[in-house]
Amino acid sequence: MVTSVNPNTELSCCFASSLRPSYSKPNSSQTQLCRLSSGSLSNTFSGLSMAPSTEISRSRPIFSLSKNESGESASGNGGLTYKDAGVDIDAGSELVRRIAKMAPGIGGFGGLYPLGDSYLVAGTDGVGTKLKLAFDTGIHETIGIDLVAMSVNDIVTSGAKPLFFLDYFATSRLDVDLAEKVVKGIVDGCQQSDCTLLGGETAEMPDFYADGEYDLSGFAVGIVKKDSVIDGKNIVAGDVLIGLPSSGVHSNGFSLVRRVLAHSGLSLKDQLPGEAITLGEALMAPTVIYVKQVLDIISKGGVKGVAHITGGGFTDNIPRVFPKGLGAVISNGSWEILPVFKWIQEAGRIEDAEMMRTFNMGIGMVLVVSKEASHRILEDGNGAYKAYRIGEVVRGEGVSYS
Repeated sequence: MVTSVNPNTELSCCFASSLRPSYSKPNSSQTQLCRLSSGSLSNTFSGLSMAPSTEISRSRPIFSLSKNESGESASGNGGLTYKDAGVDIDAGSELVRRIAKMAPGIGGFGGLYPLGDSYLVAGTDGVGTKLKLAFDTGIHETIGIDLVAMSVNDIVTSGAKPLFFLDYFATSRLDVDLAEKVVKGIVDGCQQSDCTLLGGETAEMPDFYADGEYDLSGFAVGIVKKDSVIDGKNIVAGDVLIGLPSSGVHSNGFSLVRRVLAHSGLSLKDQLPGEAITLGEALMAPTVIYVKQVLDIISKGGVKGVAHITGGGFTDNIPRVFPKGLGAVISNGSWEILPVFKWIQEAGRIEDAEMMRTFNMGIGMVLVVSKEASHRILEDGNGAYKAYRIGEVVRGEGVSYS
């Protein structure tokens, strides 16, 4: 879509001639193959080891549910689920298992390819049915930030610095003014992640999309020294989980969000209950790009693993960075649950376990660090950025809450 600047010829040729096919689970609104990033359902493939399957503990709620008018808990029978909204996480997991038989030895947030003393780290993703809300609200200037974020946030989990980004914009009839707004967001996202918008593809496909609608995909490539890869292999019981706050729903779970919105009887122009912004504004808040913050924290030492909390939530994403035999205990009330998530749960009467397996719940990135490093990170978090101690690593697999 956008012309490139001067690329690194050696990197470009190596990447183009050697990229391996990769697959992941379906997105929140569409089934896609050839995905490196975690999308909305996690368990993607790469050169890192496959994380064990996990199961959320239902013994303790992550936060207190409000009551409806009849006094029934929002997690009672009849609550909406991701599967109700058309996304079957278990079916995606089964596809992942089958693909793993054909392409063994892969399984992280980004795909790693050796290049001298470094690895190229690649990721690709879209923004799912958040696009539907962009069409409904007319907010197109920030959807490009979401597109960049979903890929660069994945590859930074390996400690990789993003090098370049490419986009794919498809529509039935090209609206130049609208496309320019989308690209402006992509450029903004690349600036936030300190990478180059190297190029892209604009596909005009008559009769394929509804008038005024479009689809997006993005592709990011970064680099990390082989001796600096963050791979989770050194994680041990007692290590600390540090959470970095999200801006909201980010770019996952919107099939369920849209179902909740329809069920609630509210419109995107209505106020988010108890807040001074509309539902449309809250839901369209652009995804946080964590690249600079995470690379800065990594540079100071003590970071052993990084998990991008996309679809699959805490339940599926945090254990992906653990060695076999380790799990996590999350501390209830240790971070701020954003109002938009409280509204989604109450309006949809969604169970805690479903929320924790679908949304980021206010934490968009989780770092697994040593106890010593946790003190420094939390102290720094009182100044330039927010950070929360949300739990710790324990023996045994899965995610539980206390």
